[in-house]
Amino acid sequence: MKIEHIAIWSPDIDRLRDFYIKYFNAKANKKYENKKTGFSSYFLEFEGASRLEIMNISNLSSSKNLEDRQYGYCHLAIAVGTMFRVMKLTKLLYEDGYEVVSQPRMTGDGYIESVILDPDGNRIEITK
Repeated sequence: MKIEHIAIWSPDIDRLRDFYIKYFNAKANKKYENKKTGFSSYFLEFEGASRLEIMNISNLSSSKNLEDRQYGYCHLAIAVGTMFRVMKLTKLLYEDGYEVVSQPRMTGDGYIESVILDPDGNRIEITK
């Protein structure tokens, strides 16, 4: 068994699609739109066949408080291959105006990681 994909809601799926394509080399399918329900989505595929579905629906509301820890989605971890790439990508995202929550570091369980926020405020863990 394997996880087929993870899905997240977004107020602007085109902006989010462009972010994951630019910084994480995602490949996007053609936008799916259901005019009747107001639903639209993209599937983004990453190296190794991992997929992320980004979705919007016309009555979507935002009720996220980034300071609170909540049940459910915590972060998406994307492996970039080397410690150098973790550091380089984190720096690039910071220079491009994205919030860096945690600078590159070695964790207690042996991971090299940094944490940034995507355009919607979702936590992205960049790992080796």
